[in-house]
Amino acid sequence: MRRAWMVPVLLMISGSGAAVGLTAQGRLGTAVALLLLFVLLAVVHSPLVFPRSIGAVEARRRSTADGRPIVYWRPGCAYCLRLRFRLGRGARRLHWVDIWRDPEGAAVVRAANDGNETVPTLMVAGRPHVNPDPDWVREQVLSRG
Repeated sequence: MRRAWMVPVLLMISGSGAAVGLTAQGRLGTAVALLLLFVLLAVVHSPLVFPRSIGAVEARRRSTADGRPIVYWRPGCAYCLRLRFRLGRGARRLHWVDIWRDPEGAAVVRAANDGNETVPTLMVAGRPHVNPDPDWVREQVLSRG
């Protein structure tokens, strides 16, 4: 849990420190703009922008029942973030597993990637797809209802 929030917390601390320094110099407008930028970066790199994660076992059970793909991801991953934003509202139709919170999910990813925790790893019908093109993922979501 702590690992997922490390980057956002560091961004908030850095942004706050920079804003305080700029405020001390009398540059209030710049301080506010910089603080807002760091807050935005912290939110984007937090787990908050992703649909609620579930465990790998539950994701497999649900995927078997409804045929929807499983996305193995981790906070702070730029490729995961790109996939999430490119999918838009369709991201809710996938089953998301945070490999930093679920050791079994991390094991699935390592098994699919020669021991590496390369994310996003998408499981479609039991087959792994590493860092897939978001447009292809969108097609998979639409074709599986």
